[in-house]
Order: sequence, then structure tokens, then C-alpha cells
Amino acid sequence: MTTITTVATQPIAGQKPGTSGLRKKTSVFMTPHYLENYIQSVWNGIGGLKGKTLVLGGDGRYFNDRAAQVVLRMAAAAGAARVIVGQNALLSTPAASHLIRSRGADGGIVLSASHNPGGPDGDFGVKYNVSNGGPAPESVTDAILEATGKLTAYQICETADIDLSRVGSAALGDMQVEIVDPVSDYQALMAQIFDFDKIRALIAGGFRLRFDAMHAVTGPYAHQILEKTLGAPAGTVINGAPSPDFGQGHPDPNPIWAKTLMDEMMGENAPDFGAASDGDGDRNMIVGRGIYVTPSDSLAVLAAHATCVPAYAGGLAGVARSMPTSRALDRVAEALGIGCYETPTGWKYFGNLLDAGRATLCGEESAGTGSDHVREKDGLWAVLFWLNILAETGLSVGELMQAHWARFGRNYYTRHDYEAVDSDVADALVADLRARLGELPGQTHAGLKVTGADEFAYSDPVDGSLSRGQGLRVDLEGGGRIVLRLSGTGTEGATLRLYLERLEHDPGHMNDDPQDALAAIIRAADVLTGLSERTGRSAPDVRT
Repeated sequence: MTTITTVATQPIAGQKPGTSGLRKKTSVFMTPHYLENYIQSVWNGIGGLKGKTLVLGGDGRYFNDRAAQVVLRMAAAAGAARVIVGQNALLSTPAASHLIRSRGADGGIVLSASHNPGGPDGDFGVKYNVSNGGPAPESVTDAILEATGKLTAYQICETADIDLSRVGSAALGDMQVEIVDPVSDYQALMAQIFDFDKIRALIAGGFRLRFDAMHAVTGPYAHQILEKTLGAPAGTVINGAPSPDFGQGHPDPNPIWAKTLMDEMMGENAPDFGAASDGDGDRNMIVGRGIYVTPSDSLAVLAAHATCVPAYAGGLAGVARSMPTSRALDRVAEALGIGCYETPTGWKYFGNLLDAGRATLCGEESAGTGSDHVREKDGLWAVLFWLNILAETGLSVGELMQAHWARFGRNYYTRHDYEAVDSDVADALVADLRARLGELPGQTHAGLKVTGADEFAYSDPVDGSLSRGQGLRVDLEGGGRIVLRLSGTGTEGATLRLYLERLEHDPGHMNDDPQDALAAIIRAADVLTGLSERTGRSAPDVRT
């Protein structure tokens, strides 16, 4: 007989999950009762678990294995009927979303801090996904927040750990635990979407690729799909074994943190195609021989060539992008005669559009793209999408980008991240610019005239909900744009993000260095915000 223990505890008021769940330092989650308090708050916030089915998995970061056992024992104590858990408590975020949807689960717990570093001194996170497979909407996260402030006790089963190393079934009290291969269901879905035979033939014909799993969760998926199924040679996937501290690296797929891959792709005898994914497998970076593809351009290219892929051969219902993402997608949508929705940052905002059939593809500038196949962004899906397009068109990545820019123009685009900024300084900087937005149109800063300025608010076209305060926008003459946001994905201080873009139609200037092409707008942004002076930073921590 399994014993259920009720443990008296204190509220953890103020712990509201964001778009990507609750993220804290690993040491905070390991504080006695902290994880248990938060999980109980999730159960309370969603109306309990009695008779429900959950999906559980994570990215394999430090504390993932222990946290999974806590979640299982607390789910059993709460009366859950079944928990479907990835073998060794591993599931990529898109694979978890697919399992929730395909198995008709009531929701799921994803143990991850996404692209943040892991390890004892790194970050940890818990995210609750709802029954459509997507991140919890505001109404649910508000209820969880309220529950954290009212918590007086949690319940947990006192039992030995479940052996999660073997696929199969086990009982935990009256709850069934189903341990599944984390890759197989996801691979079957990818085989339904893409032309695996055509990709396999491309690789067999000598096409060379490199995939950097960044010591994170997509390693097993990439080994199985790219190497074993599609025939890429052994060694195509690098850093493919998930590590609790991500090989002491930063599992964020951008040119800074995936430098080894970038150096190879920009060097002599580079492969034809390179890609990387992040900690929990929902982000991607695309690189060709000698060319880096921005996430915004990647999204636009996928939309423009979607009919190359069997699942989208009939065309797209519509597309969507987060507001800071470049406007390259907008011109593709206009050419295709389909709707293009601009949403706040956060994948949950795409959920209503996908569920309502208004959008098929969507993406964010922060290396996330996805479609209606799941309700999360999906890194390996994007890689397979690119491979399918390259196989169908016979073009290289560079040739495809040149053709795209010749047709639609090029949106030069960069994001400048200022990390761990003093929160008071960051808040004041944003507040001061917000207060001046109405005065900016008509002014000239660093030689560029401001044509418009506002703070982005989003009215959901499906349910009518309104989201305010989603970022400050400044439009400049000649099609330039500056966006300033405070990011919520860090765990120390504040992260200020500047998004800078301009449209270029001159064929003679399609291959300029992006930082050079955007130099005037970068100067204007610094003058407008006073960022360098106020933060004491002479340059951003990360440029992407």
C-alpha cells in the first residue's frame, strides 16, 4: 500500500509562470519544499488531477531526474489516472506537445529552462502545457499564481523511485506510469509531414550536413532520424549525448554559442548544410556553406516554399510572427495572398490562430519556428523542412537565399542583447522611452527621421483578448524599425533586447555585413534610448 503524506508548507506568493514556465536557479528549485510547493500550486491552479492523464519529460539538465520522480509521486497523490513519461525522463518540448495531442492527455509537465545553461549553478524550469499541447494561456498561469499565494500544504506519495530507464509500464499506487521511447512517436509524425525518401536520396547523392545537438535533448532524435533513418553518415550529429550541464556550454543555437558549428560552416571544405537546436529542442539555427540564415529569414523562406513539403502541398491557411520578428514574412504572405498575423512574443499567442485554422506556419525571431503539427516551436522539424526544400529545389542554401532576396527584398536584421542589466536601470530606461513615444514622430535622431512610434498591444482575433505592454516600436524613414523589449527568460537581473531592421531592395547591396548595413539604425537606437550611457555597456553581450 502506498502512503500519501500531507506536508504543511508556506505560500510561495509571486511565483507566476511566464510563457516558458517558471524559471529559477537550479539551487532555488532544490531548496527543500520549493519544487513540491510549485507542483502542488499547478495541481491546485488547474482544478486538480483526479482521473486525469499527464505527459511528463524534460531536457535532461541537472536535477531533471530527481524532479521527475517528485512530479510522479505528487501526481499519484493527487489522484492522476496515468502519467506518460519519456524514457529516462527525457522528452523534447515538441515531442511532449505531440504526445499530449496524440494520446488525448489532459496536459503535461515539461522540465526545462529551454536555452538557458544547466548544471548545479545553472537554471531549471517547470512548464505546464494544456490539452492542446501548447503552453498554458494567461487564464491558467493566473490561476497557478493565485494558488501559490494560498498554499498551506502539499501531498506526495512515500514510495521508492520508479525505474524510468526501461520502456514499459509500472504502478505508483493507483496511478499507471507508462514509460515510452521519447523518439519513436515524434519520428513517425515527421515521416508523415516530410518526404523522407527525397531527403534520403539527397544525402545519398553526396549532400553533406552537420547537426549540433549542443549536448542537449535533440541528440537522440537527430541520431535516430538524420543518421539511422535518413542515412547521414555517423558523425553528422555532434554533441549528441544529453548532458546535465550541456557539456558546460550554453545550449542556445546562435552564432555565439554554436561557434564550433559556425567556424566549420564558414571554413574550407564546409558541409552543404548546418543546423543546431537548443536545450529542450524547440529552437533551431540554420547555416549554409558560408552563409548564416537569420531566424526571421528562415521563417519567410519556409513560408515561400511550403508547398515543397507533402503536409503543406495544398498551401498555407495563413502565417504568424511575433512582433519583434522581421517583416520579411509579411511580404511573402502578401505575395501568397494569405493572412499574416503579428502577435506578442510567446508561443501561447500562436495557439488560438493554429487551433482556429487561421495560421499554418508561425515563428519568432528568437530561433523558434513551428506549424500546426504541434503547439510548440520545433527545432528538428525546421531542419527537416529545410532539407526537404533543398531536396526539392536542388538549390544550395546560399542560392535559395539569393533567389528569395531578389524576389522579396532583404530585411537586414539583428538583435542586440544586454544581459544581467541592473533591473532598476532597465526599468527606468524602458519607462523613459515609453513616456516619450508620442513626441518622437517627426524628430530626427542620428540622422534618421522617426515616422511613427507606439507600444505594441495585441487584440486576439479569435477570442478578443487584449494583451498590452508588449514592446516599444519606433519606425524610421526608409523602412527602418527599432524595437525595445525587456525579456523574461533570464534568471539574473534584466535582459534588454534591441531589435533592429531595415529593408533593402538594391541588388548591389544584398550581401553587405548586417551590422554594417544597420549601422545608422544602431546609432539611432543608442541615441533614442541612451542605452550605452545608462547601462555602462559599450556593446551588447550577444549579437544575433
